[in-house]
Amino acid sequence: MQVARSIGLFAAAGLAEIGGGYLVWRWLREGAPWPVGLVGGLILVVYGVIPTLQTTADFGRVYAAYGGVFVVMSLLWGWSIDGHRPDTYDWLGAAIVILGVAVIFFAPRPR
Repeated sequence: MQVARSIGLFAAAGLAEIGGGYLVWRWLREGAPWPVGLVGGLILVVYGVIPTLQTTADFGRVYAAYGGVFVVMSLLWGWSIDGHRPDTYDWLGAAIVILGVAVIFFAPRPR
């Protein structure tokens, strides 16, 4: 259950960071109305809170693992929202990154 909770928190953080950043991008780069940017900024604040809900107290490990999750979620966002289909090398890189996330965050460590 702990692994599922951690994965869920990583996914929520990824959606918040990518979604918030996307709304700010739309506002500043594509001329969306300023409330779109404001909502994006508020979502980015929520993103800043979500990683603190992980059970480990190791800030560096949480953010290192989250960085890998962000890479994969960014590729999926680009594919689903912007229509930029990842190629073979994108998928290979994503697989390597996820393996790194698993090692960093879920490897058994002495307490």
